[in-house]
Amino acid sequence: MKYIVILGDGMADEPIAQIDGRTPLMAADTPVMDALAAKSEIGLAHTIPKGMKPGSDTANLAVLGYDPEKYYTGRSPLEALSIGVPLKDTDIAIRCNIVTVSDDDLPYGEKTIIDHSSSEISTEDAAVLMEAIQKEMNDETYQYYVGTSYRHLTVWNKGDVAELVPPHDILGKVIGQYLPEDEKLRGMMERSYEILNNHPINVERAKKGLNKANSIWFWGAGTRPALDSFEEKYHKKGAMISAVDLLKGIAVGASMGNIDVPGANGTLETNWEGKAEAAVKALLEDNYDFVYVHMEAPDEMGHQGSLERKIKAIEYLDSRVLSIVVEKMEKSGEDYRMLVMPDHPTPIACRTHTSDPVPYMLYDSRQNQESGGLYNEADAKKNGIVVEQGYTLMSKLLEK
Repeated sequence: MKYIVILGDGMADEPIAQIDGRTPLMAADTPVMDALAAKSEIGLAHTIPKGMKPGSDTANLAVLGYDPEKYYTGRSPLEALSIGVPLKDTDIAIRCNIVTVSDDDLPYGEKTIIDHSSSEISTEDAAVLMEAIQKEMNDETYQYYVGTSYRHLTVWNKGDVAELVPPHDILGKVIGQYLPEDEKLRGMMERSYEILNNHPINVERAKKGLNKANSIWFWGAGTRPALDSFEEKYHKKGAMISAVDLLKGIAVGASMGNIDVPGANGTLETNWEGKAEAAVKALLEDNYDFVYVHMEAPDEMGHQGSLERKIKAIEYLDSRVLSIVVEKMEKSGEDYRMLVMPDHPTPIACRTHTSDPVPYMLYDSRQNQESGGLYNEADAKKNGIVVEQGYTLMSKLLEK
C-alpha cells in the first residue's frame, strides 16, 4: 500500500459573487477531482488549532500529522532547517521577505506595502539583493541567509521571539503601525530600503514593469524546532516534494526525504508535471511508502487577489498533477490511498489566510462504490463529516 497527499496550498476560499456565489474550487474545471470524489470520503478538517494563527507552518504541520500545539516553535526555524542554517538554543530565526513598498518621498513608516513577493522575484535576482544586505548589515548579532525567491532568513543571536506581522496580511496598507516594536529590527528594515530601492537589479525591474524588491520585512520569529521522525512516528518512509523552504524544513525536521524537482518554483509557472512524475517515481521505484506533494500556486494567487489565476492554479493541479499521479498509480496495479486538500483557505476577498475548516478528499484505490458528490467546500460541509483536530487526518490516511 502506498500513501499520497496532494496539497493545494490556500486552495479553499469563500463564495464569490463574480462567479455566481461559487468558490474557485467550485468554478474550476477539475474532471479528475470530480471522478475521484464519486468514490471518496469528502469532509471538512480544522487544521488551525483555536488560538493559533492561520499560517502555512501550523497548517502543514497538522496535515503531516504533527499537532501544532505540541510541535510548533515558529515558521522561520523550519525554513532554517531547509537551507542548512544551524541554530543554537539561544538563536531566534526570523523570516526575511523581500517585499515591495511604495517608491515615493514619504518617510519609511508612511509608505504602503504593495507586494509581499516582489512580483514573485527569482531566486537569482533575490540572491544578488540579499548579498547587498549581507554586506551592509551582517554583524555578530544579526546574520542574513539566502533562501528561495522572496523568502529569506535572519538569525538573531540571543534575540527575542518578537511579535511580528506577516506582510501578506497588510497588503495595500500604510506600514507604520505594523513595523516591529524592536528599534533595531525596525531600523534594519528602514535601512534595507536605502540599500535596495535604487540597486541596479531594481532599476532594471522597474524598466520591465516589475515591482521593485526594495525592502526586507521581518516576520515568523521562533526557536529551534524539535520534530519527531515521521518514520518512527508512523512507520512509513516518507518524502516531501515542494519548492518552498518551509515545507522542505518540515521534512528535514521530520527526517523525511526531500525530492528536488527542476523548474519547481512555487509559482503558477512551476513544473507541475515534474512534481507528479517525481511523486510516482518515489513510490514505485525509490521505495518510499508515503509522499507529500505541495503546490504553492493557489496560495500565491489568493494573496495576489487574482481570481482567474487562482482558478487556473486549481485546474493545473487537477490536469497536470492529479491526472498523472492517478493514471500511473492505477496502471502500476499498486494499491494506494490519497488525500487531496488545502492546508488553509486564502480567500480572494481578503488576500490572506483564514482559520476556517478546509475540505478534504480521501480516496482509496480499492473502493469501487459510487458515493456521489463533488470535491469542494459546499459539498464537504453538506456531508457533515468534520475532523476537529486536523493532525489526526494522517492517521486516517494511513489507516492507523
